[in-house]
Amino acid sequence: MDINAVRLNFNKDSVYLINALVGFIMFGIALELKLQDFRLLLRYPKPAFVGLFSQYILLPVATLLIIWVINPHPGLALGMVLVAACPGGNMSNFFTHLAKGNLALSVSLTTFSSAFSFILTPLGFFFWGNLLPVTREYLKSISVSPYEILVSITVLLVVPLILGILFQKFFPKLTHTVKRAVQRISILLLAFFIVGALATNWKFFKEYIHLLFGLVFLMNLAGLSLGYYFAKLFRLPLADRKTVAIETGIQNSSLGLAIVFGFFDGLGGMAMICAWWGIWHLIAGAAIATYWNKTAPKELES
Repeated sequence: MDINAVRLNFNKDSVYLINALVGFIMFGIALELKLQDFRLLLRYPKPAFVGLFSQYILLPVATLLIIWVINPHPGLALGMVLVAACPGGNMSNFFTHLAKGNLALSVSLTTFSSAFSFILTPLGFFFWGNLLPVTREYLKSISVSPYEILVSITVLLVVPLILGILFQKFFPKLTHTVKRAVQRISILLLAFFIVGALATNWKFFKEYIHLLFGLVFLMNLAGLSLGYYFAKLFRLPLADRKTVAIETGIQNSSLGLAIVFGFFDGLGGMAMICAWWGIWHLIAGAAIATYWNKTAPKELES
């Protein structure tokens, strides 16, 4: 069976749920938003440049190279491009803290990518997706409007972002009390949703897991490795190198799922890449962060 002939078992309620989850995640991120996070990027331009360049240029370029070499089904390839265009995942701050990285830099990079994802995600998706013939032709064949996606993502992301900022402004004490709980609940709900989606559609995932695993593994490994060694090339300290690696390798694939079900009718290849990424980047992120945590005392901070 053609992987894009697969339509995952999702009804309208499931689509509304993933949209609500993405909005809830953005609301939780907005509770942490501070002007000083943006100022930090300006105050320390070198690590900021390295982190943003790694996430917005190196990861998509590596993704296109993987697609070019392996030549997967266009639906899988487009799913990979979509994940590469998504903002950093909100688990990246936790993994950075666990890895003994630069938490302030991590929060600043996540804040930037989340705050501007309503523009950067559709822009990046269509830009990178049109560079390879296989994805360019596929984008044309499914006739998705960049403008419609931009408007939809703006509503999906900016509204909860504004609500979160207003909540933080008018209820600062309550925000301080609930923000950690909101973020943890959003992560748990997203994990339950993705695991539930995998379980409900297990027969499809079981049939294509060999393709999904290899593609997502290579893409995630490329993100983590390129982020680390690109930061090393710029002589950033070890804590910053860990942070850039994690920020590059941990992507908010929940937004990708919302886009797939909102505009691509649950297209099998794209949806399965986004769903499996949502599982795998947590496994890989936890593994590398735990390793760095355990080995940190033996390493030289250079």
